[in-house]
Amino acid sequence: MTVVRDVPKQLFIGGGWQDAESGRTLSVDNPATGEELCQVADASPADGRRAVEAAVAAQAAWAATPPRVRSEILRRAYDIIIARTEDLALLMTLEMGKPLAEARAEVAYGAEFFRWFSEEAVRIDGGLTTAPDGRNRLLVTRQPVGPCLLITPWNFPLAMGTRKIGPALAAGCTIVLKPAPQTPLTSLALAAILKEAGLPDGVLNIVVTTNAAGVVEPLLRGGKIRKLSFTGSTQVGRILLAQCADTVIRTSMELGGNAPLIVFDDADLDVAVEGTMVAKMRNMGESCCAANRIYVHTSVADEFATRLAARMAALKVGDGTEPGTDVGPLIDNAGRSKAHDLVRDAVKRGATVLTGAELPEGPGCFYPPTVLTGIAPDSAIIDTEIFGPVAAIRTFDTEDEAVTAANDTEFGLAAYLFTQNLDRALRVAERLESGMIGLNTGLVSNPAAPFGGVKQSGLGREGGRVGIDEFLEYKYIAVPVGA
Repeated sequence: MTVVRDVPKQLFIGGGWQDAESGRTLSVDNPATGEELCQVADASPADGRRAVEAAVAAQAAWAATPPRVRSEILRRAYDIIIARTEDLALLMTLEMGKPLAEARAEVAYGAEFFRWFSEEAVRIDGGLTTAPDGRNRLLVTRQPVGPCLLITPWNFPLAMGTRKIGPALAAGCTIVLKPAPQTPLTSLALAAILKEAGLPDGVLNIVVTTNAAGVVEPLLRGGKIRKLSFTGSTQVGRILLAQCADTVIRTSMELGGNAPLIVFDDADLDVAVEGTMVAKMRNMGESCCAANRIYVHTSVADEFATRLAARMAALKVGDGTEPGTDVGPLIDNAGRSKAHDLVRDAVKRGATVLTGAELPEGPGCFYPPTVLTGIAPDSAIIDTEIFGPVAAIRTFDTEDEAVTAANDTEFGLAAYLFTQNLDRALRVAERLESGMIGLNTGLVSNPAAPFGGVKQSGLGREGGRVGIDEFLEYKYIAVPVGA
């Protein structure tokens, strides 16, 4: 494939493409076929240190770069991404599996973070006030936090990068980016685009590695990284938080989810089914925001489940590059096995399969869209993030019952509810313990909105006007009146 051939396969350090110090490489595979796409450099701890050194060396000059210059680099990168939508979409589909239509949508969504933060770069503000006793002027400025380590997952290869890189660059921070080893090609392509857009050498550095723990921990304990932004599992997030404690690194984390979706008896079922399809099936269900626990009022449960199963059964499963494909492969065999094990456990405990639930034959990591009803309360699927195309439906009778069930989790990233009653909508939305609520919609992500969760789903927010705050520090200067 030309798009794979054209992507640099080395580490990006100090503005140049470099082999790993050890000469090691890792394989990037197509989950639709199981075949290798290419080999890319596999970084060692020494490579990670060189990347940090490059970021530290570039920090002062980048922080002093005028906001308008930083803004225009991001805007040029946005324009390049949009112009290369088809190539970037195909690249994502090949390394991650999502259908081309979804990949194109991710390009548009991911690029928007660069445009959004190009506009925020020139709006970093401070303040000047007088102390209550009149003796001092209180001058407040905002400065970049410093070199950042950004760690992104495999499920949204472009958007997860731009959502972190955009505000960091806009704020004046330099970066070491560690993308997931399953999907490094999109990140490497993004580095090439930013270099083309005029980003100075050393401001962005990329290390791809299969030894994440060995590379990341020394960087966090080394005292030069001042900010960590991580998207991934809560389990890994806890480990990283502990490692950040030694040098009191500022952190923001988007961690696991276990999103509830509630359909009340007065919901418009057409809207509810459509919203559930989006909340459940976007990215084959491989999203931290995916609806994981579906609660439907007893009076409409049968009709809702029948409609949802019909929609799910009609989806075409196949290679994401093929026309008409609705559902691509899961990322790897481990992901597919996890989804199937959760389904088998639920069925063993009494669940009914309305569609799907059978492992397909042949190559690739495919799993059929699946709908289960009658989920027993002790089923693992209730407490485990599925990360696959499986809709698990339970019923409820009262509002309190639904809200209690929805909140009965350590996670709190996203939640969804469907009702035509405005009072109920606002009341339930306020009671749900989630950082984001989809009200009569299955899509909550938007570059202009703050993205993040509560409880063990994370710390801080990405996107929106507050997204750049994660990369800025306040500095207060006391100026005596008359000085």
